[in-house]
Amino acid sequence: MPRPILLIDDDRLQHRLLQAHFKAFQTELYALDSASTYEEGRAKLLTGGYAACLLDYQLGERDGLQLIRDAVKEGCRTPIIFLTAETADHVDLAAMHAGALDYLVKGEITPRMLERSLRYALKLADTLEALRRLATRDELTGLLNRRELDRVLAEECERDLRFGHEFALIMLDVDHFKSVNDRYGHPAGDAVLREVARRISAEIRTVDRAARFGGEEFAVVVTESDAATALEIARRICAMIARNPVALPSGEMLPITISAGVAALPRDSRTDGALIAAADRALYAAKQRGRNRAVDFTAL
Repeated sequence: MPRPILLIDDDRLQHRLLQAHFKAFQTELYALDSASTYEEGRAKLLTGGYAACLLDYQLGERDGLQLIRDAVKEGCRTPIIFLTAETADHVDLAAMHAGALDYLVKGEITPRMLERSLRYALKLADTLEALRRLATRDELTGLLNRRELDRVLAEECERDLRFGHEFALIMLDVDHFKSVNDRYGHPAGDAVLREVARRISAEIRTVDRAARFGGEEFAVVVTESDAATALEIARRICAMIARNPVALPSGEMLPITISAGVAALPRDSRTDGALIAAADRALYAAKQRGRNRAVDFTAL
C-alpha cells in the first residue's frame, strides 16, 4: 500500500512537479496529498495520518518554520522535509533547529534526491521514536517512566496556573508485593507488574497518563477532571485488579490487589511535588484501612 505523504505548498505547479518525481521513484510507493494554506496544512499534519511531510518555506504571509514550531509544540512526530527556493545556509540551519529532518532546494530536486530524502527522513524518524521511547518509557511495563511522569505533572501544573484546568493524581501500590518476590521469585514479580500495568492502562481514559512511579508503585495523571472522577477511576482499577488472578510464569494463578490514593490540584496542593505527597498520604491511608481500596486525600 502506498505510504501517504503530505505536501504543504501554495504553488500548484510544485505539486505537479513532485507528483511527476514520485512516479519516477525506483523502490518505495508513495501517495501525495496536498494542502495550499498554513491553516489547512497544519490541520492535516496534526492528524498524524502521514508517513512524512514536504513543507514549503513560504506560505503566503506566514512561513513554514513557524508551522514546524507550532506542529512540534502540539506533539507532531511526523518527519518533515523542508522545501525552499533559497540556498542560504541560515535557512538550512533554521529549518533543522525548528524540527525538520532534511532540507531540499526546489530548483535542485531530482526524483533520486527526493526518494533518498524521504527514505532518510523516515528511517531517522523511526530511530528518534525508538530513542524517545527508551527515554520516556519504563522498560518492564511499557508505561511512562518517573522522569516523564515528572515532566507531565509539571506541564499540567503550568496549565492549571495559566488556564485554571483542574487535574488529579492517583497513586497506586501492589499490596504485599514483597511476599510475591520472596515466595515465587522475581520473574513472578515482574509478571505481576506487567499485568497490573496492562490492566491500569485498559481502565483509564485515552487522555489520561499512566506511569510506573518506582518499584511496585504506579501513578495515573487524570487530566481535565476533578478528584471525584479520579476516585471513581481508582476504585474501578482496584476492583478490576482484584477480580481476576494473575498468571505467573509457572502457570499458577495468583490473586492480586492494589491500594490507591487520590489528590487533586489545586484543591489539595499548588505544586507537583506537593500533589505527589498528598496522593501518597492518601495511598498510605488506604493501606492502613485494609488495602484493596481507594482513598481520597480529603478523607484523611
